[in-house]
Amino acid sequence: MGYQNIIFEFVLIFAGAAVFATAFLYLKQPVILAYIAFGVVAGPAGLGLIKAPEHIEKLAHIGVILLLYLLGINLKPDRLVHLFSKTAMVTLLTSLVFFVVAGAFAWAWGFSRMESLIIGAALMFSSTIISLKLIPTTALHHKHTGEMMTSVLLMQDVIAILLILVLTGGQGDNVSIAIAMLFVKLILLAVAAYIVVKYVINRLFMRFDIIQEFTFLLALGWGMTGAGVAHAIGLSYEMGAFIAGVSFASSPVALVMAEQLKPLRDFFLILFFFSIGAQFNFLMSQDVLIAGFLLAVIIVLVKPFTFKQGFQLTGESKAFSMELGARLGQGSEFSLLVGASALSAGVIDIRASYLIQMTVIVSFVLSTYWVVFRYRTPISSTERNRMD
Repeated sequence: MGYQNIIFEFVLIFAGAAVFATAFLYLKQPVILAYIAFGVVAGPAGLGLIKAPEHIEKLAHIGVILLLYLLGINLKPDRLVHLFSKTAMVTLLTSLVFFVVAGAFAWAWGFSRMESLIIGAALMFSSTIISLKLIPTTALHHKHTGEMMTSVLLMQDVIAILLILVLTGGQGDNVSIAIAMLFVKLILLAVAAYIVVKYVINRLFMRFDIIQEFTFLLALGWGMTGAGVAHAIGLSYEMGAFIAGVSFASSPVALVMAEQLKPLRDFFLILFFFSIGAQFNFLMSQDVLIAGFLLAVIIVLVKPFTFKQGFQLTGESKAFSMELGARLGQGSEFSLLVGASALSAGVIDIRASYLIQMTVIVSFVLSTYWVVFRYRTPISSTERNRMD
């Protein structure tokens, strides 16, 4: 694709997203949904202004990588270990509940046993992007809410990566070895990242901290390096970016760099939400329209109350547990990846894949409304709930 087309698409996406966001704010609607709505309108299933949104989705993936990198910067290693020890059982038990509920629904709707298992597994997870995008920065950086959500989401991400590994790696001993090697690679990457930050990155920051352009580039380059190395050794870009962020968290300039990188992250996340809408084909999804909508409603209702019970078992208050559950009460971008991996492996057919897509997108919309109109968020259309 030529540069002229890419420039035109960027002009169209951001100009159109600005118009839709303005309209949504006047109507007191969540601004994230404006980006998805514009994607539906401008995508192939709408006006066809963007005819091949797949490359937009690939660019938008940088936003997800940056989100995980900044997430890691705000969590020091000792705190992360403590949180994992507290939320591990909650994450595993709630994931099992969601797996059973979604799988049973798919089985009752007439999907095969294997397809029902994949649908249930895909819809176990909550969205890292939606959950963290809707939480105030102060809560994410300094409060217990952001830390608890982060630990659950990260453990879910690891489970999702393992599931995708199984789907793409086939069956047998090779998969077991691959899973064991995954954890070995995670440990080695974390140790290497800690050493590089301590003896190289921090010294470069101390030597050239007066040159802001260089410090911005160094912080961004370190996060992208972590993502690239992780991908090269068979991990995900997101996991590598997160490890790079955690290793950088102890640096005295970490939080300052995180604030400088936020606008770049938001730039790419707008592309991410647009690409979700642009790749959604309403006409092809009509076959599972009712099933997807019903399953999304079930997920948005079941997940918050299941998480609420789980967090209360760890000693959290009732109100706090309910808020955490509501913020985690949707499908995940990893659900889409699991569905795509299963489709490529021939484990499910296109109808099951569309059900997963439909459920995730509708759950994004319903969950966003619930959170924006009930809890504090940076993008609330009302001053009462707007907080950053």
